[in-house]
Amino acid sequence: MERKFNFAVGEFYHIYNRGNNKSDIFLTGHDRQRFQKLLYACNSTEPVVFKTIQGLPLDKIVRGKPLVSIGAYCLMPNHFHLLVREVSEGGISAFLSKVLTAYSMYFNKKNERTGKLFEGPFRATHVGNDEYLKYLFSYIHLNPVKLINPKWKEERIVDRVGAMRYLKGYHFSSYVDYVGISRPEQAILSRSDFPEYFNEFKEFERFIAEWLSFNEEE
Repeated sequence: MERKFNFAVGEFYHIYNRGNNKSDIFLTGHDRQRFQKLLYACNSTEPVVFKTIQGLPLDKIVRGKPLVSIGAYCLMPNHFHLLVREVSEGGISAFLSKVLTAYSMYFNKKNERTGKLFEGPFRATHVGNDEYLKYLFSYIHLNPVKLINPKWKEERIVDRVGAMRYLKGYHFSSYVDYVGISRPEQAILSRSDFPEYFNEFKEFERFIAEWLSFNEEE
């Protein structure tokens, strides 16, 4: 599940993948929680034996040195987004290979299916400047709005407060961690490895609100 890409240590990347034939890859909340646990457990130089961490809270899992730093993520029904920074050579490819292989095996066994789960190798885009990084940070966290308003980008958001409330209640993205809600899944993130605005609550709210209302009428 690796792909050919010239990743560089210290650089930021947008990673994304979706289900084969655009099929759903997350059918239940448990599926999403499993993927979240893999985002943490597989981000390690050490091999993962899932039966040894089964039942453990995510933040109690002992792991080796991280392969990547994760700044943002979002799990949608048929795809996912990650914003990562490579911290060791080959780290991104190794990390994604472990995550996608482990999750595919889990999903296929659980649902008694065979064949590939994902469309293909993960896709990646290099984040070469601060403006693009800010955009992706907002874009990734705003993805769940499509679940309550699929055409929100084309149509005006009537209830912006309601949309932001929905995001706060959507526990399968890192939005929750940036609004100050304490939970084990916050261990997935390495916020200190990202620009300072990622750690400022008011800046975070401003980014989200601006992108959510970019098409509102004056």
